[in-house]
Amino acid sequence: MPEERAGILQNKSYLYLTEFFAGMSVMAVELGASRLLAPYFSSSQIVWTIIIGTIMIAMALGNIYGGRKADRDPDPGRLYGRMLVAALWIAGIPVLGKYIILGISGVLVVTVNHNFLIWAAFLACMVIFVFPLFLLGTVPPSLVKYATESLEDNGKTVGTLGAFNTVGSIIGTFVPTFVTIPAVGTAITFLIFGGILLLLAGIYFVSSRTGLRKMVVSGCLFALCCIFGCGGSFAFWEQNLTYEGESVYNYLQVKEDEEKVILSTNVLFGVQSVMRKDDALSGLYYDVAMAAPFMAGVHEKEKLKMLVLGMGTGTYATQCERYFDHVEIEGVEIDEKITGLSEKYFGRQEGQNVATYDGRAYLQAVDRKYDVIMVDAYRDITIPFQMSSVEFFQMVKEHLTEDGVMIVNLNMKGEKEGDINAYLSDTIGHVFSNVYTADEEGSTNRELFASENGGMIQRLEENMGREKSRELAEMMEKVSARLVRYTPGEYVLTDDRAPVELLGMGMIDDLIMGEVSYYRDIFKKEGFRGLLENF
Repeated sequence: MPEERAGILQNKSYLYLTEFFAGMSVMAVELGASRLLAPYFSSSQIVWTIIIGTIMIAMALGNIYGGRKADRDPDPGRLYGRMLVAALWIAGIPVLGKYIILGISGVLVVTVNHNFLIWAAFLACMVIFVFPLFLLGTVPPSLVKYATESLEDNGKTVGTLGAFNTVGSIIGTFVPTFVTIPAVGTAITFLIFGGILLLLAGIYFVSSRTGLRKMVVSGCLFALCCIFGCGGSFAFWEQNLTYEGESVYNYLQVKEDEEKVILSTNVLFGVQSVMRKDDALSGLYYDVAMAAPFMAGVHEKEKLKMLVLGMGTGTYATQCERYFDHVEIEGVEIDEKITGLSEKYFGRQEGQNVATYDGRAYLQAVDRKYDVIMVDAYRDITIPFQMSSVEFFQMVKEHLTEDGVMIVNLNMKGEKEGDINAYLSDTIGHVFSNVYTADEEGSTNRELFASENGGMIQRLEENMGREKSRELAEMMEKVSARLVRYTPGEYVLTDDRAPVELLGMGMIDDLIMGEVSYYRDIFKKEGFRGLLENF
């Protein structure tokens, strides 16, 4: 046995375990990266592409570097030293990661004119994740050097190492998603896998009786990361949050004041649900969307059946039940944890029928028809492509009664030709004969109403006249005045081609540039010093 494989390295099982946990940690960090970035940049396919691409670059460079170092300097202490650095770096992500993301975003928002989210997510990935995964990329070629004893069995040894790495990667894919992140959160997930790498390195250094001082220092630094990394908030500037947590699908944040309760799933792009404590109209797009039951003849029918795809905390459903005592509402919400929060903080009654399901899959599974179907599943740039295509809206149409109405919340209104709203509106216009839009004042939301009933506007006005609530009747008069008939163009989304992430990214860029134009002008004239003085 060569000297460099003395001590615990004589046992190949330890080398295989190193390969196993290194592969597991790479995948765990990759999934953790998506959860760290999602509250700031969304969890769209574009963000996932950036994460996967940068991590693969890091691993490839690590493989090259690790192979060369193993040939030139076969001391295993160097490999486990790199693992030690990787462990501490990963453990430090919960402490510093969010500040790095916001720092990069703050610089880019006043210096970049286009594709802000792409650049911000890419640079954040490069700064936070490339270096530790580059170090972990050096593990496989180095272990081949230490585990291979002769040319006669090198194929078997390399194959076994590769198998352990693959199995570790598989487990590292499932454990964070279904166990650690939902149970203890993203921050502790990073700490768990950083701790595993630290333990592996520690076993080597203790067994070889080298680097003990290094391990003591590393242990102290890891302990500090555990202390300062566990209690942090993604939105660390927020005070007195009522709730903050994570589910399989989302980062979740609830905050409240004397007037309302708010749910956010993304700390940079506004709120997803609002409930007023005084039971009045919300003052948000839910009020505009109340026109859909009127268009469907809410005061003409003994029972009005409604379906909400993207139930969220149930604000729209609760508001409809408050004003109409004969509505029967079904809700579909893919995130079961949001449904739980709606009962605890948003006043949703247990009697409301909410299915934990994907909206399109739910339509495929049921054969019922509804008077009103609301599609409220679009969040910032996270637009499910399967719920934006001709095929999906055709499915919605098939589940509507003859005079039924579909209402869609388009949460990023824009006026540019070929933007995401144009695509969604044109797509709907190719399915429904009658399409109208109404903008919510003071926000980026636009409500779209679609039906095969050519008299939907006349019906709205007739049912408005029967409404007993003066507040709601006045709101409907405002909505009626804002309604604009939509003439569809040629921008159509299909199951085969629906680039909703790129379209949404372009819209977000426009919104961001509009919001920060004041500060960009200051930066151009006075630089960073001027920005600091004006904040």
